[in-house]
Amino acid sequence: MLDVAEDIAMKSADFRPWFEQLPRLSRGQAEQVRQGLGETPPPTQTVQWLEHFHEPRCPSCEGEHCYRWGHQAGLQRFRCRSCGRTFSALSGTPLARLRRKEHWLTFGESLRNGLTVRASAALCGVDKNTSFRWRHRFLTLPSTAKASHLPGIVEADETCFPHSCKGQRHLDRPPRRRGKQIHTRGTGKDQVPVWVVRDRSGATADFKLDATDSEALEPPLRAVMAQDAILCSDGGAVYRAVASKLGVAHRPVNLAAGIRVIAGVYHIQNVNAYDSRLKLWMQRFHGVATKYLENYLGWRRWLERWGERNSPIIALQAALGRENHFQPLTQT
Repeated sequence: MLDVAEDIAMKSADFRPWFEQLPRLSRGQAEQVRQGLGETPPPTQTVQWLEHFHEPRCPSCEGEHCYRWGHQAGLQRFRCRSCGRTFSALSGTPLARLRRKEHWLTFGESLRNGLTVRASAALCGVDKNTSFRWRHRFLTLPSTAKASHLPGIVEADETCFPHSCKGQRHLDRPPRRRGKQIHTRGTGKDQVPVWVVRDRSGATADFKLDATDSEALEPPLRAVMAQDAILCSDGGAVYRAVASKLGVAHRPVNLAAGIRVIAGVYHIQNVNAYDSRLKLWMQRFHGVATKYLENYLGWRRWLERWGERNSPIIALQAALGRENHFQPLTQT
C-alpha cells in the first residue's frame, strides 16, 4: 500500500518547481487552488458586514423569493425564483466587481479622515490608481444624496472653484503653469459656480451650475425649498428674481453696508461658515478636476452629516446606498 501511495503522490522533483510558482498565481488562480485542496478561507470583516446588512432582494426584478446559490469572490450568491438571475450583496451597486474587499473598511477610514489618494493607497497597501478608482466608486451615491426638503429659514450663497482639467491630456484652453492660482474674483470662464443652500437644522444641498442667472438657479431651488420657507441671501439681484419666481419670502442682508443680521434672526452666517469649511477642506487636494467636483461636494456633505458619529462602516453603507438603514453594531 505504501508503494501505491508513493506512486500516486507527486514526486519531489515535480513538486519543487510547482511550489516555486505559487507566488506568481493570480488571486483567482490561488482561490482555485484553495478550493481544490478543500480549504475555504475565513470571511473577511468586510464580507461579514456586507452579508449582515444585505437583504436578499433581486436587483433585476425586485423579487423577494430568493435562495442561496453558491459563493463567488467570498460573497454568498442568491438566485431569484421569479427571473432566475443570480446576485450578491454587491450586485447593482457602485462597488460591484471591485476587488480587495478586505481593505474596504480601512479605505472607509481614510474617507472619514479626508486623506489624499496617495495617503489612502499607502494606508490600505494598494496602488494609487486603485485608491483613485475606489474613491470615486465610494462617492458615486453620496454625491447624489443631498437635502430634498428645506423648510423654515433657508440660507443661500454662491461659492466658486477654479475650472480644472486635472488628469486630462487634451485641454480646451492653454495650459496653466503648475501651481498657478486663479485670482479672478466672482464668476468667469475660469470659475465653476456652486450654489449652496442650507437650513437652520444643517440640512444642505448644493448645485454645480453652468450659469449664475435666475434661469439656472430657479429649478434646483424649486425642487428643495418648501413653499412657506424664507430665503435669506445677500443683496444679489439673482436671489430677488428667484424668490419672486418661487413665490417665497426673501430677506436679503446688505453686507456692503455692514448689515449682517436683520431682526436678530435673518442672516447667512450659517451657509457662509459651511462654505469656509468646504474651501479649507478642499485645499488638501491641491485642485480637484471639475468633472469630479460633485463627488467631492457629496463627500463633504457626508462628513458634515455624520460628524463625530462617522465610522468606516458608515462609509461602506453610504457607498452602497444603505446609509439611512444604518444600525450600530459592535465592530470586532
